[in-house]
Amino acid sequence: RRLRELAFLNKGLRITIEDEREDNKKESFYYEGGIKEYVELLNSNKTGIHETIIDIEGKENDISIEVALQYNDGYNSAIYSFVNNITTPEGGTHEDGVKNSLTRIINTYAKNNKILKDSDDALTGDDVREGVTMIVSAKVPEPQFEGQTKTKLGNSEVRRVAANIFADGFERFLLENPEQAKIIIEKAMTAARARVAAKKAREFARKKGSVDL
Repeated sequence: RRLRELAFLNKGLRITIEDEREDNKKESFYYEGGIKEYVELLNSNKTGIHETIIDIEGKENDISIEVALQYNDGYNSAIYSFVNNITTPEGGTHEDGVKNSLTRIINTYAKNNKILKDSDDALTGDDVREGVTMIVSAKVPEPQFEGQTKTKLGNSEVRRVAANIFADGFERFLLENPEQAKIIIEKAMTAARARVAAKKAREFARKKGSVDL
């Protein structure tokens, strides 16, 4: 699993493992599409709601960022992040920068295209992440890891770089693919409506409970 993961994170690299104790026990991993193919694999048992797996990459101040994502018809988000091929299950500044830009760009696009009215509340981070499968891969010259298990990136400058690179690429994708953009925005707005409805139901239940008492 780890070797396959490394092959996904390093597109065009072939990794082969062979057990010489047994004949023909050999496996090779090679992914020309890199993390795009990783997202495709993770979504293979789900239904993607837009055709293109979005792939964004860029480099600034020796920091490289690549993000691949696709929305599916589910309700959970699956976000996996890595720094220098090391998994960061607690996330960190690279993941935070991408998440912040995802929320900002979707809200901006929705308002500019009158999908979201000026009087409407902004979509939240949870709204825009519902149903997304995403891989965030950062290459950082001198990573600083935090947290009890040292699996959270702490470099503050990476947040800005990740946010800028992802924002530019994601905004371009939405502008160039209006039909797919509309599907993504509608997914987030459906999540927002469900969140508001659930909040109202909870408030009603609490009021009813206090009246009954």
